[in-house]
Amino acid sequence: MSTPTQDLAAAGVSIWLDDLSRSRITSGNLAELIATRNVTGVTTNPSIFQAAIGNTSDDSYAAGLAELAQQGADVDAAIFALTTEDVQAAADIFRPVFDATGGVDGRVSIEVSPDLAHDTEATIVEAKQLWAKVDRPNTLIKIPATKAGLPAITAVIAEGISVNVTLIFSLDRYAAVIDAYLAGLEQAKAAGRDLSQIHSVASFFVSRVDTEVDKRLAALGAADALKSKAGVANARLAYELYEKAFAADGARALVAAGANVQRPLWASTGVKDPNLPDTLYVTELVAPGTVNTMPEKTLEATFDHGVVTGDTVTGAYAEAHGVFDDLAAAGVDFADVTQVLEDEGVDKFIASWHDLQKTVADALAAAPEAAR
Repeated sequence: MSTPTQDLAAAGVSIWLDDLSRSRITSGNLAELIATRNVTGVTTNPSIFQAAIGNTSDDSYAAGLAELAQQGADVDAAIFALTTEDVQAAADIFRPVFDATGGVDGRVSIEVSPDLAHDTEATIVEAKQLWAKVDRPNTLIKIPATKAGLPAITAVIAEGISVNVTLIFSLDRYAAVIDAYLAGLEQAKAAGRDLSQIHSVASFFVSRVDTEVDKRLAALGAADALKSKAGVANARLAYELYEKAFAADGARALVAAGANVQRPLWASTGVKDPNLPDTLYVTELVAPGTVNTMPEKTLEATFDHGVVTGDTVTGAYAEAHGVFDDLAAAGVDFADVTQVLEDEGVDKFIASWHDLQKTVADALAAAPEAAR
C-alpha cells in the first residue's frame, strides 16, 4: 500500500518541509525525510532561523559562531554566513532530487532580510548577494510580495535568479506577482538568458487567513457556517487565477520559448485551530503542479492519517466564489483582511530577524570569553 505522502506526490503536489536547522542536516534527518516522507524541498524564513540558531539546547552552531567571533565578524555578516552555509548544505542534500526532476524540485529557499521589505533597490542587491554566496542552482531567493517587492521580483528574475515570492494573501496581489514574474522573463529573454533555468514559486498563505477572518466573523456575530472556510476558498481561487494567467497568450509564448510556469505554493499550512482537522490545508488543496510547504507536525500528521482523494481544487471554484459572496454579505472586508495580514507578516518576520540579531550578537560576545 502507498502512504498518504506518496499519494500526494502522485497527485502532483510537491512536499517541501517548512523548517531547517544545522542539526537537522548533520543528523541525517533531512535525508531521511526525503527517503521516507517524499519531501522534495525546504523553505526557510527569519522565524525558522531564529528558532534554529536561538535554540540553547542545540550546540551545532557554536563552533561556527566562535570562528566568526575570532574573525571579527559583525552580527549581520555572521547571520549571512551561518544561514547561507545551512542553505548550501541542504541544497547539496537535495541536489539528486533537483537533477531527477529537471530542476522543478530539490529546491531550498532563503529570504532577503525582512528589514528590506519596503526597499526595492536594497532587496535587489541582497537577493543577488545571497544567490552568489549560496552558489547552488537549486536555490530560491525569497522576496516578499509587498508593493516594493514587485519590481524587485521582476529585476531579479531578469538576472536569471530563481525566486520564491512570499507573503501573498490576496488575489489582486497574486495577479501582480504573476505579472512581475512574466515581466522578468520577458527581460531575461531579451537579454538572451536561458529561460528554462529560471524557476519561481508563488507562496500563497492559507491558515492565517482563517485566523483573521474567523476573528472578524465572531465579532460580527456571523453564522458559524462560514467559520474556517476562507483560507481554503482563497487558495482555490488563487489556483483558478494561476490557470487563467498561464493560459493567456503572453505566458504561453514565454513557455513555448522555454520558460517555466510559476508554481503556486501553499504556505502557512499548519492548522491553528485545534477544532479543525490537522491535515485540512493539505488534503483540501490537492492540485497538479502545486507545492505544499509543511511544518514537520503537519507533515507527520499527513503521513500518519492524511486522506488524499485526488484533485480537491479545480472542481470547487464555484463553491469558493460562493464563500466570498457570503463573507462580503456578512460584512467581512476581505481587502482589509489581506492588508492586515501582509503588514503583520512583515512585522513578525522583522521581529524574528531582530531577535536573531540579538541572539547572534550575544553569542559573538560570549564566544571569545568561552575560548579564554
